[in-house]
This record gives sequence, structure tokens and C-alpha cells, in this order.
Amino acid sequence: MTKLPSDARDRMYAELARAISEAGTERESLFLARLVLLLFEAVGEEARCRQAVADALEELPMPSLSAAG
Repeated sequence: MTKLPSDARDRMYAELARAISEAGTERESLFLARLVLLLFEAVGEEARCRQAVADALEELPMPSLSAAG
């Protein structure tokens, strides 16, 4: 599996954060679900998509109080 270079990952993180803000709290979950489905389509391999879901759930942190404000 190809990984993004750290500078590209940082840029994509910033773009994702901007898009989540633009979607707003009411549509955040819908935006993220739509994004993931589009990325699954780009990956095109069910096993890799299932593994990504499992990896994302593994050691998922609880939101911190600083992230709530």
C-alpha cells in the first residue's frame, strides 16, 4: 500500500479540516461518510477498504476537551 509523504499528509489534513468546517456540525457525519464512500470507490478493493475501517477503529481516542471548543 502506498502512503502519502508527510508533507502531503499535512496538506490533506488541513484540507479535510477546512472541508469539515465548511460542511458544519449538522452535516459533518454525512460529509465524512460520503468522502469515505468516494475513497472506497477509488481504492476499488473491498478487502483493503474493510481493513481500513478496522484500522481506523483500532485505538480510536476519545475526543479531548480541547477539541470540543
